[in-house]
Amino acid sequence: MKRPFKVLGIQQIAIGGPDKMRLQKLWVDMLGLEVTGTFRSERENVDEDICAMGSGPFKVEVDLMQPLDPDKKPAVHTTPLNHVGLWIDDLPAAVTWLTAQGVRFAPGGIRAGAGGFDICFLHPKANDEFPISGEGVLIELVQAPPEVTQAFKVLALHELPI
Repeated sequence: MKRPFKVLGIQQIAIGGPDKMRLQKLWVDMLGLEVTGTFRSERENVDEDICAMGSGPFKVEVDLMQPLDPDKKPAVHTTPLNHVGLWIDDLPAAVTWLTAQGVRFAPGGIRAGAGGFDICFLHPKANDEFPISGEGVLIELVQAPPEVTQAFKVLALHELPI
């Protein structure tokens, strides 16, 4: 069965905690990641600092998140590794194909994400209608911009077979 899309690489990891300043102590102060932006959303109950490691098309975003209200959902702090984001070369094709294969998506569909790219989420739990899920892990699919897709194509051309 031919897949009509490719997972190019890791786009982001999101780490949640009750206090993002404690997360910053490790990720920014100790490990040296740069804070490149912030994002607040009442709807998503999140106050996050967007950090970066690496550069160019291979830059990986590290989101340090705390809830706006710890008693509301989504509870971005109750799973310390909140989600993993994957660059996808053709997000609409991926969603269509994965849905047809029985993959469960979280509500919200494809939409603009905090980083300015189209995103959607695979649900962490399966159900009867959609028996394939992240098995406890929330997975974000992120539409790769052309420069990222091209960089991964060039990288693939230069990889030597093992």
